[in-house]
Amino acid sequence: MSGAPAIERRLQLRAGLRAVHEAAPDAMRGFADLHRSAMADGALTTAQKELMALAIGITQGCEDCIVLHVHDARRAGASVEQVHETVAVAVMMGGGPATLYGGRALSALHDFDASAT
Repeated sequence: MSGAPAIERRLQLRAGLRAVHEAAPDAMRGFADLHRSAMADGALTTAQKELMALAIGITQGCEDCIVLHVHDARRAGASVEQVHETVAVAVMMGGGPATLYGGRALSALHDFDASAT
């Protein structure tokens, strides 16, 4: 991979999601509707919800979730500092394993932010 593995991984993940959508369009339409509804601004902003999803991805050890939600949190307006604090809370809740996945989140943050400049 190039110097920005999270960016390349996100592209791979998006291609995989498209393939699943083509194979199971009705189920994926339902999942996409759920995703849009759950992540829409409401009492919580989309950025706050993306940070929650990032924390869950870290504590669950889902590297792919981390990549997608770091990207989407930043796109929704979450600051670098908010991502940092989210990682800290996830580490507090998830212990040692979350520390390692928190590092992956910070690496993805760096990749996405470096590509935006």
